[in-house]
Amino acid sequence: MGMIYEKLFRPVLFRQDSERAHEHGVDAMALLAKLAPLRRALELYSRLAAGRFRPVQVFGLEFPNRIGLAAGFDKNARAWPAAAAMGFGHVEIGTVTALAQDGNLKPRMFRYPAEEAVINRMGFNNEGSAAVAARLAGQPGRGARTIPLGVNLGKSKVADIDRATEDYLASFARLADFADYLVLNVSSPNTPGLRQLQDESRLRELLGAITAANRARSLRVPVLLKIAPDLTWPQVDAVLGVIDEFRLDGVIATNTTLARPGIFAAVNEAGGLSGAPVRRRSTQLVSYISKKTEGKLPIIGVGGITDVIGAAEKLDAGAALVQVYTGMIYRGPFFAAELAHGVSARDAR
Repeated sequence: MGMIYEKLFRPVLFRQDSERAHEHGVDAMALLAKLAPLRRALELYSRLAAGRFRPVQVFGLEFPNRIGLAAGFDKNARAWPAAAAMGFGHVEIGTVTALAQDGNLKPRMFRYPAEEAVINRMGFNNEGSAAVAARLAGQPGRGARTIPLGVNLGKSKVADIDRATEDYLASFARLADFADYLVLNVSSPNTPGLRQLQDESRLRELLGAITAANRARSLRVPVLLKIAPDLTWPQVDAVLGVIDEFRLDGVIATNTTLARPGIFAAVNEAGGLSGAPVRRRSTQLVSYISKKTEGKLPIIGVGGITDVIGAAEKLDAGAALVQVYTGMIYRGPFFAAELAHGVSARDAR
């Protein structure tokens, strides 16, 4: 299916504006979610053979395979129920903010096909956590899902950095009941000041408040932190110290990068770079975190996965799960199924 997409469909989509093509993709996935017979048939087609491959147990959840859809694709929880039909073993929606916001000015998403890369400065455009919670209330809940659902939380642009914790807590309160796991996104480069939340003191305040709210719940939800690839090693060490202090369930490494390697040094577009150019750095962080925590902290590896080798590289470096998004833009909607089968066959050897 990947070859058909690359030969027939990708050229058509790539003649469109990047964000418009993205919206068409979300619309198509949302339509598939509503077509129950077709969706179930595709789930059976994409599913790994029972008995041959074992589900993966991570932070108390069961994942049918190691491949997930990263946050950024389905920002408003419109399409995620179709993710299993496309071969994903989990899906992460968002980033969702407490307040609805339009995001940054358009155009704000740019493809670089020769490098299999994307630069985006979307700016957390989403309908807000109240609207997303209302939509999730009408969708399959815990225990009725084929795959785990993660919800990625970010800071509203208008919220001052000193009120960021309050902003995250509002979204946490609205969305925790619907999530199999929650992610605190403190690493997008497209919301002013957001990455300051990776500083040790601010991070301690945020994680302290979220974990306290989580303990007060009747059913605790796993909480992960998503970090940037641009942190120095001492900064990573400080973040890991705070994660350990508050006993977070895992880390997602990594978000997009502000670095401009190779040909991108001459590209005059602000925003986060994703895709193949991020592969090496994100894998380095996965490996570093795994070694620093002696493999005890579950890691979801993200960044530059364009084939089975790239997914296996992150798993070998210490990731328990991986996620893709930009790779799907270049490889097609059933890229996850190809990765899942390839990685699982490799694991079974």
